[in-house]
Parts: sequence; C-alpha cells; structure tokens
Amino acid sequence: MHSLSETAHIALSQCLELKKNEKILIVTNPDTEQAEIAAALYEQARAMGAQAGLLYQPVKTQADFAEDEVLRAIEARPDVILSISTEKLGKDKARLAAPLAGADGRSYDHIFNYLLHGIQTIRAVWTPGITKDIFVRAVPVDYAAMRDTADRLEALLDEASAVMVRSPRGTDITFSVSGRKAMRDDGDFRNAGAGGNLPAGEVFISPAIKSAEGTIVFDGSISDIAGDIVIRTPIACTVRGGYVMGIEGGEEARRLEKALMHGLNMAATLVRDQGMAPELALSYGTNARHLGEFGIGLNPAARIGGNMLEDEKVMGTIHFAIGANYDEDAPALIHLDGLVKSPTVVLLMPTGEEVAVMEGGALAV
Repeated sequence: MHSLSETAHIALSQCLELKKNEKILIVTNPDTEQAEIAAALYEQARAMGAQAGLLYQPVKTQADFAEDEVLRAIEARPDVILSISTEKLGKDKARLAAPLAGADGRSYDHIFNYLLHGIQTIRAVWTPGITKDIFVRAVPVDYAAMRDTADRLEALLDEASAVMVRSPRGTDITFSVSGRKAMRDDGDFRNAGAGGNLPAGEVFISPAIKSAEGTIVFDGSISDIAGDIVIRTPIACTVRGGYVMGIEGGEEARRLEKALMHGLNMAATLVRDQGMAPELALSYGTNARHLGEFGIGLNPAARIGGNMLEDEKVMGTIHFAIGANYDEDAPALIHLDGLVKSPTVVLLMPTGEEVAVMEGGALAV
C-alpha cells in the first residue's frame, strides 16, 4: 500500500503531469479527511516546483453555492484546479443566472466547467467524497492498461447507434447514442481541457435526449442529496421518452423520488432568489428526471462501499445518472448516479451488427 504522500505524487505526476512553475489551485473543506489529502497534494505540488494555492470553504452539497472567494480564485485561471471535497465544489450562482457561451457553442452555468470544457484552458481533478483509504488504494493503478481498454470502448461507443443493457435483476433498457461522443475518465489529465475523477476508471456517454426506453433496476449503490447509499432493496425505474416516470422499491426508492423532487424545487427557487428566467428554470426542473449518463467501470482496485466516487469505477458494473448530462444540452441541478451489477451491454452498430462489450459483468473488449 502506498503512503498518502506517495499517492499524491503519483496523482500529480502520472495523471496531471504537473510542471515546475505551473499554478495549481486546490480547494477543500476544513477539518475533514479530504483536507488531509489536499494538504498532501499541496506539499507534493510545492516539492515539484509548482506555484500552489490551498483554499478552504465549508462543505457544499448538490444544493449549495460555492463561496465567492473560491469562484474568484477559479476565475484567475490557474493551470490546474483540484477540488478535493467532502461532497461538491458548489454551484456558481452568477453563471446560473447568466450562463457563459463556450468556444464549442455550448452554454456553461459554472466557471469551472467553462474553463475546462468551454475554452479548455485548465486541467482538473474533482474527488467528491474521497477518503484516505480510497485515495491510497484506488489511485495507484496501471494507467496504461486502463487507457488501452478505454480506447477500445470509446471507439465502439462513438461508432454505435444505440445501446442495449440487460441485468439479472431486471434492467432492460435501450437508448440512442447517435450523434454523441463517448468520454473517458482514465486518469489522463495531462493536457488543457482534460479533467476527471481520482480514482479514475470509466468510459461514459450521454444518451441522446428523450431516447431511452425501458427499465433500470439499480442494485449496487446510488447517489442521494444527503449522501450515497448501498442499495439493499433494488430500485426499479421506468424510463419513457428519456425520463424517469416511475420508481418502485423500498426506502431507497422513496429517497430517490424525494431527491428528484428536490431537483425540481431547486429550479423554482432560482427563479425567486436568483432571477433565473422561468422558461430556463422549467428546463432545469424537467431535466431532473432525464437520463443523463451511461458509464462503464474500469478500475480493478475499486469496490462498492456506498461512495459513488469509487463505486461507479468498479469493474464489472455499469451506472446510469439521472439529471444533468455531460453534453450540456439537458441542464439540471442534480446528477444522481446509480449502479447496476453484472450487466450485459450490447451496442447496435449502424451496419445492424450487434457488438457485446460486457457479458454478465465481464468486459468483452
């Protein structure tokens, strides 16, 4: 097992390729386990000759705004930004009210996403809920092997027209990925415009808007406004026209329904408190139930433990997120990931060929 300091060096050198005199901003929460990780990264960054800044703010949930000081520090456009947070970095109230137009033609409601994706001037890592155990266990992995697998999956998803997912617990859903591009979180954040999680280990894609039809049965773990939970009673979600229209199960299902309603209510609050245009708020509220992400876990050191940062990277699982997507064309104020165990994933290619990329949880590529 690597030490905290050794793992911090691996993250900065192998994943971010931090260079001497580069400016790096690290944002964390005081008096937390995450602050200890942030301090190790800060010390390693300084030892590597970077100009490092360490900034603390109170813990932020999916419903909270980032502190103004944090947003101003991001606006200064450092080369690298690390969000080593207990939960979230926090929303950007100014850009929610007046989104920024990126060079890619998309609209961005957070300065962080604008710099990373919109104009691609920064490299970044975000680690919501990271613990020291997860950090030292699941960050030091074989990145060359992970990136090789990600290459193959990304190429297949980019070519595919649709994705079909089945699982032993009853998942049976199909959705279009036509016109979408796969994304990857494989620990390669060495170039401007690249960013992702540590631990890394997934390839993911945004389902085409309003295309998903079928049933998802979450049976691993799932995100909630109040924190991630390991699922004891599977949650069955009926998806029609891309939206979650029905939720069945036990206590976990009731918590998910409450979280989706919270996403809707948050949008209404922005009209009252931040002056968001009602039609924009309606879009945010509606998309709280839209299927925003499909991902495949690739990290062999990750395990399910009720921490979605790690859980969604577990090899042998796939995950769906309800809420905001990564193509920035179905904005929402929540993004709730949920795991499906032992899935079979089949891609429908434009030629009509069916390509299985997972069979019963085992990668087939």
